[in-house]
Formats: sequence, structure tokens, C-alpha cells
Amino acid sequence: MSQAPAINSGLKPSGGPAATNPQVDIKLPRGALLALSVSAFGSGISMRVSDPLLPGLAKEFSLTLGHAALVITVFAIAYGFAQLVFGPLGDRFGKYRVIAWGTIACAVTTAICALAPTFELLLAARVIAGASAAAIIPLAMAWIGDVVSYERRQPILAKFMIGQVLGISSGVLLGGYAADHLHWRVPFEGIAVYFALGGAFLLWNNSRLPLEARKTNPPQGSAFKRMVFEFGQVLAVPWARVVLLTVFAEGASIFGSFAFMVTHIHLVHSIPLAMAGQVVMLFGLGGLLFAVSAYYLVHRLGEVGLCRWGGVLVAASYVTVALSSNWLWAMPACFLAGLGFYMLHNTLQINATQMAPERRGAAVAAFAASYFIGQSAGIALSGALIPSIGTSGVILMGAVGVTLVSQNFARLMRLHRKKV
Repeated sequence: MSQAPAINSGLKPSGGPAATNPQVDIKLPRGALLALSVSAFGSGISMRVSDPLLPGLAKEFSLTLGHAALVITVFAIAYGFAQLVFGPLGDRFGKYRVIAWGTIACAVTTAICALAPTFELLLAARVIAGASAAAIIPLAMAWIGDVVSYERRQPILAKFMIGQVLGISSGVLLGGYAADHLHWRVPFEGIAVYFALGGAFLLWNNSRLPLEARKTNPPQGSAFKRMVFEFGQVLAVPWARVVLLTVFAEGASIFGSFAFMVTHIHLVHSIPLAMAGQVVMLFGLGGLLFAVSAYYLVHRLGEVGLCRWGGVLVAASYVTVALSSNWLWAMPACFLAGLGFYMLHNTLQINATQMAPERRGAAVAAFAASYFIGQSAGIALSGALIPSIGTSGVILMGAVGVTLVSQNFARLMRLHRKKV
């Protein structure tokens, strides 16, 4: 993927003093960014492939729907906490290199998921799969922050996220098809092969990167003490704490509901899981629309506008899915929910890459940890509430949550811009 033309977004960095320093774009070999997006595609599939499989897993292992949802929860928890390790590792050994080997590890751990003979072993396998997948997207965002200037970064990040966006859509679609026509193990087998090929592609590109794009921080003293110090320095920045708390709440409100979206459409409207998966995959296509129109939307709405209107779109879409009497309404709703989510989340991402520029690896790792721990908390809460309020209730709860989160962050961001 060749470099895009320089973009002046007119937006100011939101980090500390280092954020105002000029940054020169590093010339990258063709394919370096594409390889990251390819790996992000696999990560996106892994995150969402289990959503449509929940009814089948519940039936095969004689579980409640909430209990079966643990395959999603444990993945998100492991993904979140593993950031505490991969962030500093990326800073020390080179982010791109760590991403490549993390992708290879994903091939192994996903294959173990496919071979798990019991639900308990499947949960254990999903834990290690989540931990290995943690090396991909957050470190890729941090690496892009290292090699792309702030003025060009948001559209470039949006293009990179096309891989994850399509992965989320494909994961829901693949899981839904497998639930109706195949066995739940089949998707994991295919994903394992994909990760192996993606890891090899990344290792090849890593060998072609210029030296400044493979920079590392030499080991200094105890790795544990360094890790604690790095994250402590990130948390010492007031704006970083705001961003981290916001993305935790975003993950809990949006994906605590989204994890049960396919199941909701399947149960309430009595349509096959494969068809329900096709409906929900439109969420990813809405995100794709944001990715290809990011240049226009960033300049037209600014970060505050993206945050505010993104939240409105997600909330309105969730209300539509929860209350509509005809499943056809879920199609435009899921599409607009995807557009709104990426408007909001991409704004949080760009703030994450700049909230502590001198410790970008640790900062983005903390961001991803907060996001996925928030997801796991939201999914666990929704799973516990489904017996009493149903899937419609938890989706409405998500609509309320994302409204509060997005509008509050838009307000805080506007105030923050006046101070810097």
C-alpha cells in the first residue's frame, strides 16, 4: 500500500508537550500497511465469529445463553490484559516485529480452539487466543503513530481499520453460516490457516522496513519495573485518564449489546442464524463507509462532531433493532450503527495515539486494554440480565450507554481543545 497524499485535517494534537513537535513521515515500502490490515482482518474475525455460534454452543454443551457467551467474554478479558505485556514489548523489540510473531501465535492458538473437546477447554483455548490476538491492532495503531505525522494520521488509521471492519463482518457471517450448515469448529480451522499466511506476510515486510520504522528501546533494568513505570507515566496524564475511562464505557455499552445482536434477530424474528449473521454483518460495511469517507467526514465534522453524531447513530440504530417488529428494519439499522461506531471509535483512537506520544506503545496498549476489559464487563452484565430483561432490554441498555458516553466525551473534548 503506497503512501496517501499529505492531509491537513486542521485538527490539533491533544497530547502533552511532545504532541506539538513536528513529525516527518517515514517512507514505507509498498505492502507494509496492507500487511497490517490483513492481520487486522484475522483479528476482527476472531473477535466476532463466536457471536452467532452461541445458540449452538449452548445446545451442544447444555448451557444457558449467558454461560455460552463466556467464549466471547474470556477472549475480551485476555485481549485486554495482554496489552499490559505487548505494549512494552512492542516498544522494546519493535512493534512491527512483535505484531508479526503475534500473528503466527494466533494461528497456533486458534487451531487449539478448533481441537477443544469440552467447553471448559474451549474457554481455556479462547483465553490464549485472545491473549495472542492482543499483539495485532493496538501495536499496529501505535506503529502508525510512530511513522505517520499527526496531520495525516486519522485517515491513514481509518484505511488500516478497513481490515478489522471487514473482519468483523466476515466473522459474523462465517459464524452464522457455520451455525446453520457446518460445525462450530470449522471457522476456527479456517482462521488458523489465515493467520499462518498473514504472519508470514508480516515477517517478510518487516525485513523490508527502513531502520527508523523498526526502532526499538534498548532494555533498561527490570522489565516489570519498566512496564509499571511506562503505564504509570501514561496514567499521570489527565487527558489520558479521560480517554481510557471513555473507551472502557464505550466497549461496555456498545459491545455488551452487540454480542447478542445475531441471537436477538434469530430468536425474535425466527430467521436462520446464517441470515441473521448476514444482517448484522452490515455493521462492518457501515464501518467501511466511514473508512473510505474519513477524509471528508474529518474535515466536515471535526473530532467533536464525529463523536457526537456517531453516538447518535449507534443509539438510534440499537433502539430500532430492539423495538422493530420486522427484521428488515435491522438491515439499515446495523449499517448505520457500524458507521456511527467507527465515527466515535476512530476519534477515540486518534486521541489514544497522541495522549502520551513519548510512550505511544504503552499508551495505545492501555487504550486497548480498557476497551476490551470494558467489552468483557458489558457482555458479562448483559448475559446476566438477559433472563430478566431479554435481548431487547440489553440492546436498549446499550443505546442509553452509548448516548451518555459519546455526548460526554464530545463535551470534554471541546473543553480540552480550549486548554491546549
